[in-house]
Amino acid sequence: MTRLILTTDASGAGGLKGARRAEIVIPFEPRFVWGPLPSEAELVMLLARHEAADHWLWNVYRKYLGKIDRNEIGLIDFCERCESIELWIDPVPSAQLTLIWLLGYLRRHEKIASRLTLVQAETRIGENSPRQLARWKPAAIAVTNDHFEIAGFAWRAYRAPTPQAWFDLLNKDLSILPQLRACVVELLEELPQRATGLGATEMRMLELIAEGDAGPLDVFPGHLKRNERRVFEFWEVGSLLDGLARCPAPAVAGLDDGPFNEAMHRNRDRRERYMRSKLKLTEFGEAVLAGTDDFSRHNPIDRWWGGTKLTNDRLWRWDPTNRALIAP
Repeated sequence: MTRLILTTDASGAGGLKGARRAEIVIPFEPRFVWGPLPSEAELVMLLARHEAADHWLWNVYRKYLGKIDRNEIGLIDFCERCESIELWIDPVPSAQLTLIWLLGYLRRHEKIASRLTLVQAETRIGENSPRQLARWKPAAIAVTNDHFEIAGFAWRAYRAPTPQAWFDLLNKDLSILPQLRACVVELLEELPQRATGLGATEMRMLELIAEGDAGPLDVFPGHLKRNERRVFEFWEVGSLLDGLARCPAPAVAGLDDGPFNEAMHRNRDRRERYMRSKLKLTEFGEAVLAGTDDFSRHNPIDRWWGGTKLTNDRLWRWDPTNRALIAP
């Protein structure tokens, strides 16, 4: 029997393949937490049968694929060649968004939907060694219509042009997808806060810089890092730090070189100069951290949160004290 695992991180896929949990392991790593969301048509094309560079298997190593040829094959054709399809999902928000998207897509194909099982990890799968994963005995739950209903409702809510429907998920029973409620809250926390105009990851970065002797990597989230926020990853957090330091009214000083992009990282001197930066808060940054000034009053806001375009004159906010959504 050919077993297929669809998972949400390349490190986790490597561990699961090394643990021989399945003949085929495919990582899905779309970043729905950053930038404008792809259209539904673009997402369907991503998983379809074609030769484009953004094909869903273009960056999957041959060793993960077993004996199935990946040339031009679509996800549904691929799944139909496998007797069982398991979704091994990390708990972090990006992985939860991938889960609800995939469930919505696979639901349309009854033959595939009936073979699905869900393994919901409580920690990142990639943080375990292949030996640990080989011994792991997780609960594998058959995916039912209730899973599809909640996933579809949540995916539509995230794609909506305001965060209201996503906020309303807190009033629904989401327990059938046990990590989804935490995902809903963590993403709401990344909306600009009521008093400061910054999201939770940015505020945590200011807190760590205020403690003193902080370089860029000291404020980046990650495994066993002091910044425990889980929504954004390396490149995204670098952009957030740029936004705090390179703006009309900076909250952070001392950031050498940049912007934080591939061109900077390809240049060894620039990269090392950036990493040696010693960060400190400006007087304005101290006021924002204290909640006595608002970053958005002095700086332009132009970014995406799910399907919501956030701008200074259309700034949805989050009140962390009262756990309330505040409309513009």
